[in-house]
Amino acid sequence: MGARKVAYYRTFQAVFNIGARCLPWRKAERVEGPGSIARIPELLRSCGVEKPLVVTDPGLMKAGVAPKILAELDQAGIPYALFDTVAPNPSVDAVNAIRALYRAENCGGFVAIGGGSSMDAAKAAAALIVRPNKEVNALGGLLRVRRKLPPFIAVPTTAGTGSETTIAALITDTATHHKYAIMDLCLIPRYAVLDPEQTVGLPPHITAATGMDALTHAVEAYLCWTYNTKESIRFAEEAVQAIFANLEKAYQDGKDLAARKALMIASYKAGFAFTRAGVGNVHAIAHTLGGLYNTAHGLANAVILPIVLEDYGEKVHHKLARLAELAGVAHGGSEADKARAFIQAIYDMNARMGIPRGFDFIQDKDIPQMIRWALAEANPLYPVPVVYDEKRCRAVIERVRV
Repeated sequence: MGARKVAYYRTFQAVFNIGARCLPWRKAERVEGPGSIARIPELLRSCGVEKPLVVTDPGLMKAGVAPKILAELDQAGIPYALFDTVAPNPSVDAVNAIRALYRAENCGGFVAIGGGSSMDAAKAAAALIVRPNKEVNALGGLLRVRRKLPPFIAVPTTAGTGSETTIAALITDTATHHKYAIMDLCLIPRYAVLDPEQTVGLPPHITAATGMDALTHAVEAYLCWTYNTKESIRFAEEAVQAIFANLEKAYQDGKDLAARKALMIASYKAGFAFTRAGVGNVHAIAHTLGGLYNTAHGLANAVILPIVLEDYGEKVHHKLARLAELAGVAHGGSEADKARAFIQAIYDMNARMGIPRGFDFIQDKDIPQMIRWALAEANPLYPVPVVYDEKRCRAVIERVRV
């Protein structure tokens, strides 16, 4: 990539960083611990919400997770409307349907129950509520909502996406298969209800993929040095430590509430870290897999993360060496040795949890589109350690494809 283009990207990031530090950043208020879903009626009343729209997915309805929360609303005498058909990688059509139901039922706020898909779909619908003359696609990008959302309570049922505390909602355009983000500070939920009991029934493979999603958030935020703050750096480090200490415990024993709680808090911290500091080329490439092949986002990140970290090389050795020490995977040797140990530890953890080394479904004809989408997402916004051009992005995608 030409030096002028890289210089432009770095200048953009420096200027954006100055502006970002003037924005009204906040965190979703954490309500945590076993049984904390019982506080949802109280939270709704504190926000003045008489009738929320509950947004969730069929799997959580069938598993009995969402019905437990609906029962809390019933017991408290709070009426609600229900949208329970959110699919993975939520579409523009789903967002429009949620908006239509919210209006038809005269709702006053949202309770989003699930992984990133339910929370993102509800966030995007909430954005449309306050931007009634806009279409979903018109809100894609940065700071295009700019209006206060209706009260929003996020109830994650995985420990991975961090959507309960982020500025982002990821949506897939069904016509083009392009997966993109709506990003605005107003999309940060009012409350994040972190109840580890709601994650106990997660299948091991989902526990693994979502946990690696959170790890990717923390690591990429840590490497995106430009926008970082002392708090985002600390949260990223704490999230990495907690994930290495607890993810495989939860994978092996889904009923380990201590591990589940630690992972939920780690996901929240990683979500805050990348909301403040940004993500990078891992996410940019992973989003193309979600749009084109409906690949679960956490799984895509898990596979791509160590490959991109290897590709970055010495540019990230210093920071990865620090993470290796915090994660307890390396204690001696050079920074390069520790960095390589950290990357190998990710490969090894993936393997122990059944996550593949790569994907065999990526088609030759799709790679040029993947490159275009990934580069357009990453540049100039993401302060990545290494700016990718078409050649380097292709080389990484070829390594992801097995």
